[in-house]
Amino acid sequence: MGIGFSDNAKIIDSKPGTIFTVLRNTGGIKPQKRKRSPSHLTLPEREEIRAGFCAKQSIRAIAMSLRRPPAAISREIQRNLVAGGITKPIIELSAWQGPKPCLLEQNPELISIVLEKLELK
Repeated sequence: MGIGFSDNAKIIDSKPGTIFTVLRNTGGIKPQKRKRSPSHLTLPEREEIRAGFCAKQSIRAIAMSLRRPPAAISREIQRNLVAGGITKPIIELSAWQGPKPCLLEQNPELISIVLEKLELK
């Protein structure tokens, strides 16, 4: 869970209501920046897989050139295989372009429910 309003207020010598108001008005604590795991394929690697597949290279040859396991290459091909060809990974571009919108930003009804619950502690 986390530290409550009262505990936070004691730490900075303030009142719990002030902490609540500041957090409510500013949207709370900023989430950490999203970062990709090093084990995930990068966009250039996905492009290389697509190019190798279209050039009729074997999965093992593509895997060796990228220094990745053949299973990862196979999964990527199966995931993007469409009617005899492989799609360009366009989804990849949009997935990491910007921060994901907060659920509270998208749902005014949820905002009011959360605020009511916060008031009740």
